[in-house]
Amino acid sequence: MSSVQTATKERKSARDRVQAFGRFLSSMIMPNIGAFIAWGLLTALFIPTGYWPNVELNKLVSPMITYLLPLLIAYTGGKVVADHRGGVLGAIAAMGVIVGADIPMFIGAMIMGPLGGYVIKQFDKLIEGKVKSGFEMLVNNFSAGIIGMLLAILGFVGIGPLVEAFTMFVESGVNFLVAHDLLPLVSIFVEPGKILFLNNAINHGIFTPLGAQQSLETGKSIFYLLEANPGPGLGVLLAYWIFGKGTIKGSAPGAIIIQFFGGIHEVYFPYVLMRPILFIAVILGGMAGVFTNSILGSGLTSAASPGSILAIMGLAPKGGHLVVLAGVAAATIVSFIFSAIFLRKAPSDEDLEKAQAASKNMKSGGNAGGPALTSANDLQTGEVRKIVFACDAGMGSSAMGASSFRKKVQQAGLPINVTNTAIDAIPSDADIVVTQQNLTSRAKGKAPNAQHVSIDNFINNPIYDDMIERLKAATAGSPDSSIPDNAAGVKQEVSDVLSHNAPHVVQDTTTSNAGSTILRKENIVLGLASTSKEDAINKAGEMLAAAGYVKHDYIAAMHEREKVASTYIGNGVAIPHGVGEAKKQIQTSGIVVLQYPNGVEFEGGTAYLVIGIAGAGGEHLQILTKIAETIEDEATVQHLAKVTDAEEIYRTFSI
Repeated sequence: MSSVQTATKERKSARDRVQAFGRFLSSMIMPNIGAFIAWGLLTALFIPTGYWPNVELNKLVSPMITYLLPLLIAYTGGKVVADHRGGVLGAIAAMGVIVGADIPMFIGAMIMGPLGGYVIKQFDKLIEGKVKSGFEMLVNNFSAGIIGMLLAILGFVGIGPLVEAFTMFVESGVNFLVAHDLLPLVSIFVEPGKILFLNNAINHGIFTPLGAQQSLETGKSIFYLLEANPGPGLGVLLAYWIFGKGTIKGSAPGAIIIQFFGGIHEVYFPYVLMRPILFIAVILGGMAGVFTNSILGSGLTSAASPGSILAIMGLAPKGGHLVVLAGVAAATIVSFIFSAIFLRKAPSDEDLEKAQAASKNMKSGGNAGGPALTSANDLQTGEVRKIVFACDAGMGSSAMGASSFRKKVQQAGLPINVTNTAIDAIPSDADIVVTQQNLTSRAKGKAPNAQHVSIDNFINNPIYDDMIERLKAATAGSPDSSIPDNAAGVKQEVSDVLSHNAPHVVQDTTTSNAGSTILRKENIVLGLASTSKEDAINKAGEMLAAAGYVKHDYIAAMHEREKVASTYIGNGVAIPHGVGEAKKQIQTSGIVVLQYPNGVEFEGGTAYLVIGIAGAGGEHLQILTKIAETIEDEATVQHLAKVTDAEEIYRTFSI
């Protein structure tokens, strides 16, 4: 391998590690966003400087940020590593750092939670098969208790003091910059310090005394705006709202209201922690705000607490409202621009490059249909019981790929379970995982022990026949080639799906309306003029919504899915559908068919049939199976791309 190839491989590996680390942080924080918002609402409403001060309800605020939120993070981190048992150990371990520090211990929880899960997971592996029958519960409970106690002590005497030392370092850095008139550089320490929940210490412990002295002399002080400026956080939240994905996108508008109008900046901290690269965005946004305030001479008459735009404007000196708003606007714009850049690129620069390269290779007559990372000859086929086709949502392209390959497995008489799933739900017992090229790295992270086959499209891929031949040869040569206990059920399930007696147009089980079927003739549109893939996806989504299959928000999810990986599946067919989180927008299963005789350019090929899919449960899988079988013959697709009678397409996809 050349030095250039080695360097490229190392850079890709480094990016994979960074992305994996970011996803791991997200897996700890994202499930607990609701708890952060609950705490933020209590703080905004009931603290002494809140909208409705209440001494009794204010008692909830401190325990939640001190104990509840760190413990939730620690439990979630431990559970990610070692399920419920790991979560319990993570929470126990986190109590050590919580008690051992005087500040909210979020960072400590994010360390101790996964550490607790990892330690107990390794211990369980060590004693696996060595515990005598009847003593399992005793060993499990006491091992968790003893290990948890030791980790809690470690957190108390080790991690807590380290975080305290880091806090002192941040504060000393801010003092140095203030003393040397380098105010814009203060944001290098202020913005990360805020996100580590040092905002009150920074604002009231450092800037309020300095601001009071300056205000006595000039009637206003810029120090009151250094930490309180809501612009950096607002820019991040706006970027998530516009460019985010899934549930995090939907939670951003509510967080904006709490952060900008309620003044509870802590609400946006988890959004930055999920993607640490956004520290750069808030730092640059903070610097832009401080620079603007310095140039325009902005300041407040007193400390704004909480840092709401309403409180800030209320404390702006007479005639100073516009210049204060200018500082907030500058911070927001800069933070938003850089956050948008990072959020749009963060999912997979490398994967986008792979998809584009694969598309160009196919268009130039290259190795079409070939795998990117693994060929059939690389497969180790000695013991294959389960093959999983995975895509982002697990309900569209992977379902059709699995249907196509399952038929080949059935015809070959192989005792192998073929299924499909979302990439984040790949089962641990998968022997082979088949994914599109730009999703393979994610699949490897979810199923590191499986073999991975990376392909450019799911339909009629030449590698399938090679895989079948390899699997047949391995089964024939195996000393135990008998069908396992569950194989008969698997084969029966395949037969049920593919049986000519099974109705293809499945009645919607969620309604008694006899006209509500998955594929209706009125949802087949012919002779459409060529357009962009975005417009084609929009039209498919609008038809799904008009037919009552989905809510209108599902359309945005279809575009998000297209950004993750192309829904072009080969042989002139694309199947746009929503990402996994969009399933809540589906009201009932449905499919629409759009015919573009001159084609629509998708990443990976030209689609003449664009089939919009909304799949609730598994009701749509029968029709996907039939579509997969039909479009394996490219000549059939070419014929369907030119027909002028919708009835013919309807009959073709019916049995």
